[in-house]
Amino acid sequence: MFSLLGATTLVLVAGAPWTLPAAVGGINLKSPQNVEVHIIDDTFTLSWNRSDLAVGNVTFSADYQVPRNDTWLKLPGCQSITSTKCNFSSLKLNIYEEVKLRIRAEKGNDTSPWHNVDAFTPFEKAQIGPPKVHLEAEDKAIKINISPPGAKDGIMWALDSSSFTYSLAIWKNSSSAEVRTKTVYPRDKIYQLSPETTYCLKVRARLLPRKIGAYSPVHCIKTTVENKLPPPENIRIDAKNDIYVLKWDYAYENVTFQAQWLHAYFRKIPGSESGKWRQISDCANVKTTQCVIPQNTFQKGIYLIRVQASDGNTTSVWSKDKRFDPQLQSVLAPPVINMKSTNDVSLRVYISAPEESENKSVNQHYSVIYEIVFWENISNAERKTLEKRTDLTFPNLKPLTVYCAKARALTADERWNKSSIFSDPVCEKTKAGNTSKTWLIAGICVALLSIPVVSYVLKLLLRCIRYVFFPSSKPPSTIHEYLSEPPLRNLLLFTSEEQTERCFIIENTNILTAVEEPDQAGEDHKKYNSQTSQDSGNYSNEDESNGSKCGEDFPQEEAE
Repeated sequence: MFSLLGATTLVLVAGAPWTLPAAVGGINLKSPQNVEVHIIDDTFTLSWNRSDLAVGNVTFSADYQVPRNDTWLKLPGCQSITSTKCNFSSLKLNIYEEVKLRIRAEKGNDTSPWHNVDAFTPFEKAQIGPPKVHLEAEDKAIKINISPPGAKDGIMWALDSSSFTYSLAIWKNSSSAEVRTKTVYPRDKIYQLSPETTYCLKVRARLLPRKIGAYSPVHCIKTTVENKLPPPENIRIDAKNDIYVLKWDYAYENVTFQAQWLHAYFRKIPGSESGKWRQISDCANVKTTQCVIPQNTFQKGIYLIRVQASDGNTTSVWSKDKRFDPQLQSVLAPPVINMKSTNDVSLRVYISAPEESENKSVNQHYSVIYEIVFWENISNAERKTLEKRTDLTFPNLKPLTVYCAKARALTADERWNKSSIFSDPVCEKTKAGNTSKTWLIAGICVALLSIPVVSYVLKLLLRCIRYVFFPSSKPPSTIHEYLSEPPLRNLLLFTSEEQTERCFIIENTNILTAVEEPDQAGEDHKKYNSQTSQDSGNYSNEDESNGSKCGEDFPQEEAE
């Protein structure tokens, strides 16, 4: 019994906070349900449903909280609201930061618990509203001017206003009309319409990758009466070398034409474009259905070109705009190539842009590389190379040989896939090189190194010649003691004159007498004294005839 009573008491105590207001005469208010945040362009709204319709005079209030601030602040425009919707667009939020909201019901001093809204980022939550559309009719076209969604000074699409793309749905104002859709620019023209016909259209904006806006209200307009002079048709542009040729078709004769161009990005900017079109000077008041435009007229970018016909004071409407991208339609001009031979049997190749200024401007639109073809003039074998450099060398060539080269420009970016024609071939003859100089220097070095050797050899040779042909006039010291004058010429050298024979008469062992016959030069007899009778050996090998002669002389002298 007591345990059951204790349990009952605990239940009453635990439930006391929920039943206490009713016990004292208060109202048990419930939190709002189905709370949602709606953001369209720069309009912020908070909506909810009441939980208890039986209770009257209930108001609602909301708070918000932003990052780096733990304090809940009152949400402007959403305090003591009697309806189930409030607008808090006046709150200046960072649209790229998360925001937290909460809301509760109030009646007098009674309040419901807070209902917390899931945190959200305004930019991610925002939806694109319908754009504003302005129309202007022509005989076979409708000009359309679209303003981006949101307020003019709004912050939601401030960074993306030029990134919107627009989709248009157009149809004739009849029950069985076919709806035609197309993508248009903020300032555009819808062609191929019928004169004096009512057309209706609607437009919506899209922001890639996934935001698609709501359609604008339907706008209807009637085209005008057909113009007497039709506009030129089939506008096209052909690129030839360093010029563009603008062509068009026209059925009438004896009319003049003019052409204008506009930067395509102006089409993405809301507002009038009438003062932004530029006249093409070479295409003013021409009487033919074509005109020539220098390539330097258009720099990098995308352009729109239009043509108008005139017959006196009568003019046609402008033709359909022709979209033109110079990078896609321009032609690369061939480069200028020069060659110069060097002393090391090489050829140096120089590549430069075309000399004409208009060609330079066209080639400067691209990052280019060069294909160089190199060959010997008398050979069909070609050497090809791709170079980004404009100065390169072909080494190790044959001396005194003619080589030729040609080059063309290629776009480095493969998406353009453009190339020029080849330049005119240029030929150059290589030099003899440094071979003769090398041999000359080597010869000089060898000569300089051989001078000491040759000098030494000559010195030895002269010494030998002097020794053989011009011996020394002074006899050896051992002989000089016995000879009063220098010896005769070297006995090894035989001359054409017969040498005088010398004989010695020995009177005694102590006296040596030399008897000399007079020679052809008329020399006198000379006598020599010696302390020895030893034979010098000079005549030890004399022939027998001389020996016998001397033997025959001795007896005669003794007899006398």
